[in-house]
Amino acid sequence: MHVVVTGALVEDGAILLVHRRPTKRAYPDVWDLPGGQVEAGESELQALAREMHEELGVHIVAESASRLGIVHDGSGEDAVHVGVWQIGDWVGSPVNRAPDEHDDIAWVGISELGGLPLVHGVLAAMVRSLPEFEYAPRHSGVTGWIQDDRGTKADCRACAGTDSSSGGVQ
Repeated sequence: MHVVVTGALVEDGAILLVHRRPTKRAYPDVWDLPGGQVEAGESELQALAREMHEELGVHIVAESASRLGIVHDGSGEDAVHVGVWQIGDWVGSPVNRAPDEHDDIAWVGISELGGLPLVHGVLAAMVRSLPEFEYAPRHSGVTGWIQDDRGTKADCRACAGTDSSSGGVQ
């Protein structure tokens, strides 16, 4: 299983996304949150700080980060566990410091998320659950879990304890 961490940087009603190169083996040619693999001996928060600096050149304020949710995808040795974090504060201006991984970065408004190919469809629902966007995602029949049309499951802090009778994620 691959353990990965990603970070949601939100500013002025937009979220920073990275576009994965079409030549990437895993999840090519889709938009994603910046992040990467958790290395041996690292906590998710340590990996998040390292990845945000390596990929974007920013230093996150660790105390401002909180887990937004977890995405589970795939099975067997291809299984991926993605810790999705909200980063409330950082130092520096994000730039693409990993052009071998990403061919573009962009600040994307919440209304634009639905029209983009995302690495995991549930990411849009997680992002919409951020207080900055004041959006209530639709939920699967399992309280606390949302699921996209590919079957990717996510445990989302905004989903726990809410009415889950309205169906799957749009």
